[in-house]
Amino acid sequence: MLGLGAPELVLILIAILLLFGYKKLPDASRSLGRSLRIFKGEMKGMKDDDVRSKDAAETTPVRGEIVAPTVSSASGDLTASLEEEARIAEARAAELRARVEQGRAADGTH
Repeated sequence: MLGLGAPELVLILIAILLLFGYKKLPDASRSLGRSLRIFKGEMKGMKDDDVRSKDAAETTPVRGEIVAPTVSSASGDLTASLEEEARIAEARAAELRARVEQGRAADGTH
C-alpha cells in the first residue's frame, strides 16, 4: 500500500504551495471541487439515462420493428431466449443510433 505518513503529506503540501502559491490555492481548490461536482453529476446523469433507455427499450417497440410473440424462456427453450435478447439488443442499438443522429443534428454536423 501507499504508506503516506505525516512527513510525506507535509512535503506534498509544501510542493503544492511552491507550485501554485498561497494566493491561487483557494481558486485551485474551488475549481477542483466544481470539476468533481460536474463529473459526479454527469456520471449520475449517464446512469439515469441508461436505466431510462433500458426500460424504454424493453417496453416500447422501435419504429419499423416487427414484434414477435414472446415465448416463455422458462420452458428451457434456448432459441426463444436468444431471440428475445437479440430483439432487446437491436432496440437498444436503434435507440443509440437515433441519439447519435439527434446529437449530430444539434451540433450541425453530418
